[in-house]
Amino acid sequence: MLGEYRITGRRANEIAADIERAVGAGELEPGTALPPLRDLATELGVNPNTVAAAYRLLRERGVIETAGRRGSRIRPRPATTPRDEVRIPVPPGARDLSQGNPDPALLPPLGPALAVAAAGETVLYGHPAADPELLALARAAFRADGVPDGALAVCSGALDTMGRVLSVSLRPGDLVAVEDPGWGSVLDLLPALGLRTAPVGVDDQGPLPGAVAAALEAGARALIVTSRAQNPTGAALTPHRAAALRAVLAAHPDTLLIDDDHGHGMVDQPFQPLAAGPDGAATVRRWVLVRSFAKAYGPDVRVAVAIGDEETVGRVLGRQRLDAGWVSHLLQRAVVQLWRSGAAPVAEVAAAYRARRDALLTALAARGVTAHGESGLNVWLPVADETAVTAALVQRGWVAAPGARFRLQSPPGIRLSVATLHPGEAPALAADVAAVLGPQGGTSRLV
Repeated sequence: MLGEYRITGRRANEIAADIERAVGAGELEPGTALPPLRDLATELGVNPNTVAAAYRLLRERGVIETAGRRGSRIRPRPATTPRDEVRIPVPPGARDLSQGNPDPALLPPLGPALAVAAAGETVLYGHPAADPELLALARAAFRADGVPDGALAVCSGALDTMGRVLSVSLRPGDLVAVEDPGWGSVLDLLPALGLRTAPVGVDDQGPLPGAVAAALEAGARALIVTSRAQNPTGAALTPHRAAALRAVLAAHPDTLLIDDDHGHGMVDQPFQPLAAGPDGAATVRRWVLVRSFAKAYGPDVRVAVAIGDEETVGRVLGRQRLDAGWVSHLLQRAVVQLWRSGAAPVAEVAAAYRARRDALLTALAARGVTAHGESGLNVWLPVADETAVTAALVQRGWVAAPGARFRLQSPPGIRLSVATLHPGEAPALAADVAAVLGPQGGTSRLV
């Protein structure tokens, strides 16, 4: 269990603080099992309820996880060590393909839109939280994509929206089904909220229905899905996969479905709704679909519009009123101006990113290397040893993102962001990847 370390404290907050300090100092390693409640209570000379309260505090802070009779353990990735800190230094002259940012050349200038926004009425306390024009544009787009009608909310980006939805819908200790590999920020967010993760495998068409069913049958109360431009694999739901997932969800109608369509505005794959089928029949009672504008208009445009069932969105809006209050109307109006003016033409932007992905995938395939990237900004390359591969690529002038930033239980890999990779650079990168992988050519396994 704890080896030589001895937990101290007489009160719940003291015990929790001691364990968290030891985790931060490396004295308690990830995966370390904590003593049963009664054993630790006896050792410390306190009531078992005191230890239970300490463990509850640690779960809520994302430091530990509890799995029934298996007891409590230090989380594999405590919330105090975010995944995006797993980075490789970029040497002078190297091409940084690790960031996952959109291409600045494909982003619209914000100045004119912000100027128009600033010319509008002054917003004071008591003003409606959401811009009516933005809501109208978003609702029309949702309807055009076959999304069921629902309540709307404006939040500060996709992660902010998901955090709000989870915090008003679930309790610490609840199990959440999440894509693996998947967005590292979500994998950090869940333990930070005291939630447990149920990894769900992904292929090029999205989450595997069998894995989703297994997670829900194991007690997962929520499922987080990326419809298209999945980070890091580029997976995009197909009609067939969406239908299969809807069938799984229909068998578990109390599941909270969170659909992250962050690729809206920069992909050319059609959106596949999961909350309801083509016939309009609902699959789940609680659902939220969120679309952010970070990839289409720039990461600093901290605006996302979400649609979902009345109860869930109502809770989100109620909590928002008590903390942030609202998202800046300057940003909301700027998004309206950018959207109405077609400042970032979706077809052109999507075609540019597709050309860059296809160029790299084709060049890799020509050298016998299998990679994945159906949509979005990234290509995922399964490898046998991601540490060795990333280090060797740095020596050749290419910086990739280590797969550890995106994985829970899935096999190793690296992520190559193609947002700024000119198609003419693809053959050189593919040649270096093939040389690094050697005769074995890597692996094709996503799950």
